[in-house]
Amino acid sequence: MDISVFFFDLLKYTLAGLFVFFTAYFVLKSHFDTYYNLKALDYKILVAKDMLPLKLQAYERMTLFVERINPSNLMLRLHQPGMTAKEMQSLVLTEVKAEFQHNISQQLYISADAWNIIKRVKDDTIGLLNQAVGNLNPDASAVELSKLIFVKLDELEENPYDLALLVMRNDLQDL
Repeated sequence: MDISVFFFDLLKYTLAGLFVFFTAYFVLKSHFDTYYNLKALDYKILVAKDMLPLKLQAYERMTLFVERINPSNLMLRLHQPGMTAKEMQSLVLTEVKAEFQHNISQQLYISADAWNIIKRVKDDTIGLLNQAVGNLNPDASAVELSKLIFVKLDELEENPYDLALLVMRNDLQDL
């Protein structure tokens, strides 16, 4: 009889201990989960507060990049009297590549869609320039190159530079 009482008492205390343990575990777990979620939210708010100015600056810089490589601005800015089309091509390619390399780190702060559009605009600008030079005779002037590029831009259904700016504007509204 002593053994059965001993096992019965052991079972009572074990069940009571397990009940207290699991009650404390679930109460503390919900408390710590709530605490963790609040800390995570505070961290996200802090990161967002610090990241927003960087994102805005990146969109500003990429807007400036798109405007600077737009042939209507680029040709006027780089044109020098007496330049040949080949000299203008070399100068424009150097300028576009340098501008892109200067702003390449901004891809960390802008959306993937906006970055892909910007890369495509850069590549399209280079392609447009090379195609235009290929359509001219070897001794053509920079003025002839500029005219041909402007004609090719007018033939496009949508201006890729305006489209890139629109994508970035939409991204900023989402921010």
